[in-house]
Amino acid sequence: MGLTLLRHPSVSVRGICYGRAEVRLAAGHAGQIARAVALTPPPRRVVASPAIRCRGLAQALCRAHGLGAPTWDPRLLELDFGDWEGRPWSAIPRGESDPWAEDPVHRAPPGGERFVDLQRRVVEALAGLEDAAVVTHAGPIRAALIAAGQADFAQAFATPVPHAEPIALPAARG
Repeated sequence: MGLTLLRHPSVSVRGICYGRAEVRLAAGHAGQIARAVALTPPPRRVVASPAIRCRGLAQALCRAHGLGAPTWDPRLLELDFGDWEGRPWSAIPRGESDPWAEDPVHRAPPGGERFVDLQRRVVEALAGLEDAAVVTHAGPIRAALIAAGQADFAQAFATPVPHAEPIALPAARG
């Protein structure tokens, strides 16, 4: 089976920089969770980011498939945006955001984390997992797809990651 990656359900905020910041789920998230559970192949285990926005989906997957509690893995947290966390994108000075936007893979927001560092921790978290559902965020999903050779950096950053929709990551061959 490999892995099934799922981004958390939609959130209620728009135009806000949130990575590690806790944000509320949008109205209608219960329907997204039910649909995601119905579409996700039965996993042997569920591993998830400990962020509140990931918890409901991870717990619902466990209940639906008769599994114990999810494994909460902080390596699956979203990118740490440092000083930008919780701020409107429009309030972040262009002098800070433009250099980062030119190379978000190798540059970090002030006080934050580089994407290559996120990718390293996500690859470590996923190493050895098989037949698992992984509930996480857009950044870690992009990192996993890049590491698996399913996308390059440009493709991964140009492609939106849908909320609460299963993305298959086939088992590694070899």
